[in-house]
Amino acid sequence: MEILHAIILGIVQGIGEFLPISSSGHLVIADALLDQSAGAGGNENASKLLMNVVLHVGTLFSILIVYRKELWKLRLQPKVCLLIILASVPAGLLGVLAKTQLEKVFETPLVVGVALFATAAFLVGGQKLERNELDYDQLSFSKALVIGLFQAIALIPGISRSGSTISGGLLLGLKRDAAAAFSFLMAVPVIGGAALLEAKDVFTGDLVVGAPLPLIVGGLTAFLVGLFTLRWLVSLIAKGRLYWFAYYCVGVGTATICWQLIESVTSIPQ
Repeated sequence: MEILHAIILGIVQGIGEFLPISSSGHLVIADALLDQSAGAGGNENASKLLMNVVLHVGTLFSILIVYRKELWKLRLQPKVCLLIILASVPAGLLGVLAKTQLEKVFETPLVVGVALFATAAFLVGGQKLERNELDYDQLSFSKALVIGLFQAIALIPGISRSGSTISGGLLLGLKRDAAAAFSFLMAVPVIGGAALLEAKDVFTGDLVVGAPLPLIVGGLTAFLVGLFTLRWLVSLIAKGRLYWFAYYCVGVGTATICWQLIESVTSIPQ
């Protein structure tokens, strides 16, 4: 069951990390449903966090492969490197300063359902108001910081990181392919930094590590599914179809909110 659980979460992560539907939000929903169907009270919170980190590292390798040419060019683009670093600061600071609070929110499917509506609004707004003018190396530092704020907001599960940053880039004048590329280049330090923070907990003994096989299977699944999904998303963005995912977010958000409300009503003692 742990292996099957890891595979399902890896598929959810590989799809959700890149499609603008919030991987963290879907992991919360999937984990809650899997625990419920198993009749268990859930894994240890620390173990869940470790699995989430491994899944995100799997999708990080997907980015490294798909955008390997852009990453290699960065050695000759010091301004772009600074733009990426600046855009990563808001999410990095918020993650460090509000880690405990975010972990509590992370476990709440109802919050995810509400936040998915915000993701839908970003997707529709970004697509409708796009100007399609700039490449990402033409961004100003102030615009890069604003995109970074969009990324920081996406620390709330249910708000898509890719959806918010790509939509933010479109709103600020980036071309479609440039908005996608900058969004995923920004993801590299954020995902890497999160992995390092959790690795610190492992080595200091604050995190209990269970059997390694589910972690390996989950990470590998997330990598392979993410590789396919990212390439597909890039082609959809080029065709101006990003807003399609807003309908999905509204549907899942509505279903999640209804599920949580029904659970809260049925759990009231008679």
